[in-house]
Amino acid sequence: MNTWQLPEGIDELTGNQALKFEMLRRALIDLYTDKGFGLVVPPMVEHVDSLLLTSDSVNEKTFKFLDPASGKMLGVHADITPQIARIDAKRANNNIEKYCYINAILQTSADDFYDSRSPIQAGAELYGSENTSADVEVIELMRESLALLSIENIVISIGNVAIFDALVQQEDLDAVQATELRHIFAHRSNPDLSVFIDNNSLINASLFSALMKLEGNSATLEQAMELFVEFPEACIAIKDLQDIDQQLQEKGIQAIYDLAELQTYEYHTGVVFSAYNEDYSKALAQGGRYNGIGESFGQSRAATGFSFDLKFLSQSK
Repeated sequence: MNTWQLPEGIDELTGNQALKFEMLRRALIDLYTDKGFGLVVPPMVEHVDSLLLTSDSVNEKTFKFLDPASGKMLGVHADITPQIARIDAKRANNNIEKYCYINAILQTSADDFYDSRSPIQAGAELYGSENTSADVEVIELMRESLALLSIENIVISIGNVAIFDALVQQEDLDAVQATELRHIFAHRSNPDLSVFIDNNSLINASLFSALMKLEGNSATLEQAMELFVEFPEACIAIKDLQDIDQQLQEKGIQAIYDLAELQTYEYHTGVVFSAYNEDYSKALAQGGRYNGIGESFGQSRAATGFSFDLKFLSQSK
């Protein structure tokens, strides 16, 4: 073994690459702080219970080890959002709070979003507002972030996981089945959905099949409202998307609506969104709602935000 070789999935920036990254990092921090988002630098290591929250996906991607000083289990952060939830809970107030960060994270394996196991996660999060205007604010900031990185022709795709959740709640599925179904939707696999429907008794099988195909412009939302008229929670979720669509159109921003969209982490509870560009094979940035994420810290708050891999995107142009 050559001692200078890095572990698989671990990379570094040097020379002009590092300089370009640093210049963009500074510009992003200026952008976020000018918009009222306060900079935070969470620790690399925390107690595992603080890092995992309710997400099995975060759990699977977190490096864990025993702390010789305390005898407690610690973890290296694989996602910054749980740490922001802890920081926000410490403030223990009902005010709207805005946070931004640019931190290296470490994951046990790369996923469909990050390019390596050692991305540098940049993002912004807004706590304390359930209003759809908060989602619009962070979507705008996500677009501005990518524009600052000289990425143009951005396509914004928006969905709402509450529609999928409303359907699942009507079914008699155990945890394994529900996870499998969520995995099928996350990977947009119509063949796998057909197999799942054939092998399981679903009350609303036809609606799951319809949901998988609901994608398009704002007219898609009207179609969805008709399909899910008997599901109050789903109708509320669709109405939120209609409100967001109206606000975005007033700002001259066009979006597409993908109602089968689910995010990597299970803590998302409502609106989710991703940014795409035809020159890239996967989402450049993504985010959404995770209301109540701070409940385990004693502060259940509305929250929305986004993130992306600055290390990857800083070298892509």
